[in-house]
Amino acid sequence: MTKPVTPQDMFDLWQKMVNPGAYPLQSLMFPVLDAQELDKKIAELETVEHWLKANLNMLQLSIKSLEYQRQMVKGGERVKAAVMEEPHGTEPASAEMPNPAMWAWNMMKQAGTEAAEAVGRVVEAAGEAAGEAAREAAKPKAKAKPRARKRKA
Repeated sequence: MTKPVTPQDMFDLWQKMVNPGAYPLQSLMFPVLDAQELDKKIAELETVEHWLKANLNMLQLSIKSLEYQRQMVKGGERVKAAVMEEPHGTEPASAEMPNPAMWAWNMMKQAGTEAAEAVGRVVEAAGEAAGEAAREAAKPKAKAKPRARKRKA
């Protein structure tokens, strides 16, 4: 099991990166000749690289989140301004913003109204078709002449 990284370990690692000459035989003038030390230094630097990349990604995410929030606020201001203005003028239509939680209710109300209108049109069309059929049935039909049947030979 690996030991947890302490703040002192991170400080030592930072000191090694910033001032390699402060530690014996680790400056550029005195390169390390031990392969294990080189592997250890590479692993430490990779750890720092991953840590910096993670911080950079978190910073970029924070910036994008704040930009998104800014756009939402600006968009809300534009919607409020558009709602408050009359279509052909600049005077406010009402002092209140519409309730966004009511959109589902308004949508269902509109759909119900449209469905009722459609049913009314269908009923009206069916009534007209029934009246037309009744008028056709009431007309006297001309008698058809009986056809002569062909005899089979």
